[in-house]
Amino acid sequence: MSLSRRGLLAAGGAVGAVGATGAARAPASPTAPPSEPPAAPRSGRGAHRTRVRTGFDRLAADGYRLLSGRTVGVVTNPTGVTADVRHIVDVMHADDRVRLTAVFGPEHGFRGTAQAGGSEGRYDDPATGLPVYDTYLKSGQPLADVFTASGVDTVVFDIQDAGARFYTYIWTLYDCMEAAALAGKRFVVLDRPNPVTGRAALGPVLRPEFATFVGRRPIAQAHGMTVTELARLFNGEFLDRPVPLETVRMSGWARDDFFDATGLPWVPPSPNMPTPETALVYAGTCLFEGTNLSEGRGTTRPFELLGAEGVDRRWAEAANALELPGVRFREAYFAPTFSKFQGKTVGGVQLHVHDRESFDPVRTGIGLLVTAKRSWSGFAWRSDHWIDKLTGSADVRTMIDAGAEPDEVADAWQDQLAAFRAVRRRYLLYR
Repeated sequence: MSLSRRGLLAAGGAVGAVGATGAARAPASPTAPPSEPPAAPRSGRGAHRTRVRTGFDRLAADGYRLLSGRTVGVVTNPTGVTADVRHIVDVMHADDRVRLTAVFGPEHGFRGTAQAGGSEGRYDDPATGLPVYDTYLKSGQPLADVFTASGVDTVVFDIQDAGARFYTYIWTLYDCMEAAALAGKRFVVLDRPNPVTGRAALGPVLRPEFATFVGRRPIAQAHGMTVTELARLFNGEFLDRPVPLETVRMSGWARDDFFDATGLPWVPPSPNMPTPETALVYAGTCLFEGTNLSEGRGTTRPFELLGAEGVDRRWAEAANALELPGVRFREAYFAPTFSKFQGKTVGGVQLHVHDRESFDPVRTGIGLLVTAKRSWSGFAWRSDHWIDKLTGSADVRTMIDAGAEPDEVADAWQDQLAAFRAVRRRYLLYR
């Protein structure tokens, strides 16, 4: 993996802002800024404790000083909510201390009405009257032109991520940072928890020749970072023209926190990410998008249910025989209401994670691919080799086709992963 190893911007400001000046930069200190309140004492994982305060919550509590005198546009979706589930756009629009003049919607749209691969287009928001601009599938100068046309001087990003490289909101973040730099705009990222913890990066690292909107740059399949940490990494390692970047950290969040430990409300970031449990498995089972099996879209358990016509109990038996840590597999039958096998009854497996501490979603995804291919004669990769875009290279596909065991497939990416982990460590903000 080749990363530029450029340093990042110096840290400063009462809410953990990072400002861009000069060509030579060092990563911001991972220690908390002076105003950071200490985390409340904890009595075990998931125990009740002081509610995590998101970046927006802290920005608002600080009187929006970071946005004072600015003309602001917000990149967000339904997950941009306060602890009492008010949308941040509605809150800021009603507050005279913020001059909010535009909203930018990603995939699925600002209000979340579009399915996968769709957006809401350009419209005026009925609730606020604000113009909503569509960012989906826009990047570079075309997206910079959208920012210029909006008339804002500061772009704020606040979207809940799911922790996987191929979840497109982090690449919306990347594209918006790149476009803001081209348009001469200031960029502010408001942090939210990684719902599956930030303990470790897992899985293969994208190779540049496989870059798409489900992976722009070489990061691990499960990156183990928050969006502000990713923004710092993007600015310090990947952007040819770093953006003037400021970030607002959370308080009360620790790297080993799952989402249910935060006290925050879960709003589905996309239609097929209904619960934090979906996010827990997603970094592995989304790989089935690259096959002819259903990844559970069109069911109430997307990415936890997998299957196809003709699959029977042998897949669950083979998957359980791997004795993968933290998870068991149940023979399951279901009929998707849309997407693959719409209206047809298919057989397959349901994942049941019984120990999320030891569960490895990427290793599990590879084990399921290997056993699906061996136990069902109808198994096939998508003809466009989408699996290569999801895994970041052709290695997973070609090794499984050659009969490799799951451990052999995982061993092949360890050097790349170790290199990414070393770079990642420089941009982490939380313990």
